Amino acid sequence: MRTLFLTVLLVLTAVAAPAAATEEQDLLDQLKAIPGLTVVSETQPAGYRFFVLSYSQPVDHRDPRKGTFQQRLTLLHRALDVPVVLYTGGYGLAVNPTPSRTEPTRILDANQVSVEHRFFRASRPAPADWRDLTVWQEASDEHRIVQALKTVYSGRWIQTGASKGGMTSVYHRRFYPGDVDGVVAYVAPDDAINPLDRDYDRFFSQVGSEPCRRALDTVQREALLRRDRMVPLLEADAARNGYTFTRTLGSADRSYEMTVLDTVWAFWQYSTAADCATVPPATATDEQLYAWIDAVASFGFYTDQGLEYYWPYYYQAATQLGWPDLAFAHLRGLTRYRGLYQPNSVLPAELRSRHQALPMLDVDHWVRTRSERMMFVYGENDPWSAERFTPSGLDSYLYVAPGANHGAAIAGLTEADAAAATATLRRWAGSSSALRSPGTAQLPDDDMLPDRRPGT
Repeated sequence: MRTLFLTVLLVLTAVAAPAAATEEQDLLDQLKAIPGLTVVSETQPAGYRFFVLSYSQPVDHRDPRKGTFQQRLTLLHRALDVPVVLYTGGYGLAVNPTPSRTEPTRILDANQVSVEHRFFRASRPAPADWRDLTVWQEASDEHRIVQALKTVYSGRWIQTGASKGGMTSVYHRRFYPGDVDGVVAYVAPDDAINPLDRDYDRFFSQVGSEPCRRALDTVQREALLRRDRMVPLLEADAARNGYTFTRTLGSADRSYEMTVLDTVWAFWQYSTAADCATVPPATATDEQLYAWIDAVASFGFYTDQGLEYYWPYYYQAATQLGWPDLAFAHLRGLTRYRGLYQPNSVLPAELRSRHQALPMLDVDHWVRTRSERMMFVYGENDPWSAERFTPSGLDSYLYVAPGANHGAAIAGLTEADAAAATATLRRWAGSSSALRSPGTAQLPDDDMLPDRRPGT
């Protein structure tokens, strides 16, 4: 009996090995057969195949005659019979030699398709008509990618992203609700009515402890009171590092004020309540105050060089996404530039534009009333989580990670919420596998913390 069992096992193994090899070769052939898709490179990290791809997209999905551009994406392939996670970062796509996996990808032990947002890095049409940078156009990019790759992967799809990437995943779901089987959006703001930002001001009046809030307010006030001594520190930094201000904010003084205004936002976005102990007192020297603000908010960010990569985001914020419009009541009489804290301030003159209210109102209404299988994860101490999406009652959920900042995740929820969210995600994906499949090689974790996204 034992001999017979071993014989059968050897036969099955011999049959399975060529079948697996054939499947892997078929994958490459199938990718190459997709019209408009180019396989740029392939590597094989342990347990996976990793492809860098380029896909030909219409510059304007409403008018294909305007030409095409190449959109960059990557594919982390584990197997054909497991779910696919579509990751939309909302910004450029970093192509690392060792790819990382998002939290939903790890929970499901899934394949992962990561998409670079149009107009970022390599995915910008040339010449660029910035009017084609809209939430619907990007959703249509993702729709074409999903439809193309569904010719290879027949399993269920889950979309995810954090911050602007979370917003991007919501917009895709709104315009093409049949593309994926569920969405996990992390720390995704919902600025439905742009001028009504009382939720943000309320957040800053309640977050953390009262002594910490008072200390942070004092830092901002001191920085503006000492402006005449501290702006020269920024100008010296700019001279050393080759920073300029002419294309965007216009002067070192305006850049300095913008950075000071953004300091408290940046603190809560990436720090925790434990970091309140590092806030400098009112007696700190100019150099100490400057160094702390630089570490938290970066004086190099609000320069022409620091902002250029983010122009597509700021353009979208100005035209459609909206932005936090804070009162800064504690700084009255100390600021010089009215209306500075808004995206048109940090864009070149040719990209400044008027805000369109309808797109966000439409998305907000759809999420509240018609969306299905959507999960929102927010951080209790994250400024961007102050204005949240309100999911419908149609198999959709909202969770808040206690004490978490902009890096909030399912793993940071309460034990009960984490279990519920994980079970829901696996149900959507049709997956009954363990959280991490035994024996599966593990790639680096990706907490999906987005590129630094300032408070404007």
